[in-house]
Order: sequence, then structure tokens, then C-alpha cells
Amino acid sequence: MNKVFAFAGLLLVLSGCQQNTKTSQTEEKALSGNPLWEGWYADPEGVVFGDEYWIYPTFSAKYEEQVFLDAFSSKDLVTWTKHEHIIDTTIVKWANRAMWAPSAIEKDGKYFLFFAANDIQNQDGPYWKDNPDAAKQQGGIGIGVADSPAGPFADYLGNSLIDQFYNGAQPIDQYVFKAMDGKYYIVYGGWRHCNIGQLNEDFTALVPFEDGDLVKEITPEGYVEGPTFAIRNGKYYFMWSEGNWGDETYQVAYAISDSLFGPFERIGTILSQDPEVATGSGHHSIMNVPNTDEWYIVYHRRPIPNEGRDHRVTCIDKLEFSEDGTIKPVKITFEGVEARPL
Repeated sequence: MNKVFAFAGLLLVLSGCQQNTKTSQTEEKALSGNPLWEGWYADPEGVVFGDEYWIYPTFSAKYEEQVFLDAFSSKDLVTWTKHEHIIDTTIVKWANRAMWAPSAIEKDGKYFLFFAANDIQNQDGPYWKDNPDAAKQQGGIGIGVADSPAGPFADYLGNSLIDQFYNGAQPIDQYVFKAMDGKYYIVYGGWRHCNIGQLNEDFTALVPFEDGDLVKEITPEGYVEGPTFAIRNGKYYFMWSEGNWGDETYQVAYAISDSLFGPFERIGTILSQDPEVATGSGHHSIMNVPNTDEWYIVYHRRPIPNEGRDHRVTCIDKLEFSEDGTIKPVKITFEGVEARPL
């Protein structure tokens, strides 16, 4: 009789072990993991459309191979669906290379995808002498439009929205958002200069400021590229990338202001490398779960060992705030985040 009970007890123990194993496996599956998917992707913008999370990254490759953009969608941050070639240079006739850093926004039932193309140069820039055809180049920041966040996107303007260097800012790395005044703005800029401009109602042009300027410079200390904004508790959180995009110095810093135009005084670093996880963490965006104070940071980084200039992957981790409203430094992980349906 005792042997029977002992055997039954053993079965219960084994059953419990199996159940714990299954629970553990389920918990593992409920994490996004980093990177979020296979392939080389950088400069990701995360945005919420309806009941889905969307990420729009740069295809990380040689400039001549960057002739399209893909998108990724998820219901829970864990399982991602790839949407290939939502826009490419066969659609955008004036673009021929270097399609970078898309920014997506919905307005009046339409989805607008802002992107940079052609890596245009000017005579004051660092690469002018290295590019004999620079003076002939056309490009800058363009716009795609679609009825769905998955595209396909059409060329909205047939040319670029911003095709010149204002205040020394290369027209790349754009971020488009609705500010607290109800108006839509574009913030952008490479080469250590950052500009902000107001978009008109149908996104076909910039609205000049009262002094006639199309854009205003808002460059903070340490700024290099990759600007983005977040709005929380009536404050503007302005974030940007610093260092060299090709090495371990790449990182993200931030400032806080009551005004959209600053001044933005650098507070500190919120995202940087971890030699135990990855290097070159930067060019990020922020996602907020609607009607909550839950935030995520979407960014790219370089796996260890890194074997190529363009070997960058897209990752996600939690973004948290201290009681005084400052941003806590982000711990980059292999685990990523837990499933979070909208």
C-alpha cells in the first residue's frame, strides 16, 4: 500500500515538473527576445495604430542597396509580421539610394510615411570633396501615402518636401508628430544640427514662422542625429543620438522642456552599449501604450562580435521614468519585453 502511494506521489512530482517546464517554456515564448526579428535593420520608428504596434526601420546595407523599406507589425510586441517593400525606388522616381529612417503618422484616415533618400550633400558638409557628383544630386525628405499602415505607399508629392540644407542640417532622420498645440511638426537633421518645422494641413509644405523662416534650429549640446520627441505630463521630452553611428560611442541623450522649441539642455544619457550584450545602441524611437504610463524604447544595436559596418539589428526594451520625471537609464537585454496586447 505504501509503495502504491509512493508511486502515485512520484507521478504527481513528475507531473508537476512537466507542468513547471511547460510554464517556463510559455513564459519564454511570452518574451519578445532581442533582436525582434532576423535581418539587418536600423533606425526603427515604433508607433501604435489602432490595436497594433508597428515598426518602420531602415534596411541596413550599403547605400546603393537601400532602395526599399519594410515594415513590421504586432498585436503583442512578441509575434511580428513582416510587410515587404511597402515603398521603394520604383515608386519614388526621384530616389535612387539611401532610403533612411522612416517616420509614420496617421491623419484623416490616411497613413503618411516620411523618409530621407539619396544622402544629399552640400559644400559645407564633410563628404562634399569625396563625391564629385554631389552638386548634381537631388533628394532629401520625401513622403509616401497609403490607406493602410502596411501600404503600399504611393509617392505623395512627386518630389522631396525638404531638399536643402537649413542651418547646416542634412535633411535626414525626420520625425513627425502632433504637438500639444494640435499642430503637426517635423523635426530632423544630421551633421550635428537639428531643425523643427510646422507642416501645413495636408502635409504638402512647411508653414513659415512669423519671421519667414521655414525651420528653426533647436540643436542641443552633443547632438549628432536621430531626433525624436515624446510628450508626457505636459512636458516635451526631446531625445537624440550622439557619437559615431559606426562604433561603440553611439548613444542616446535627452532633454526636457515646457516648449516645443526649447531651450533643450542636455540632462543625461538614457541608452548606451553594454559590452556583455551589444554595442552601438542608438537611433531610437519611443512607443507609449495609449491611455497608460507604459513606455517602450525601440532602437538598433550591433551584435557581438560585429562583423560588418551595416550589421545592425532592431531591439526593444522598457523605458521607465523616475518620480521627478527624469528618464531612467535603459538596460539593454537579450530578453526584450513581455507580451503586451493593446
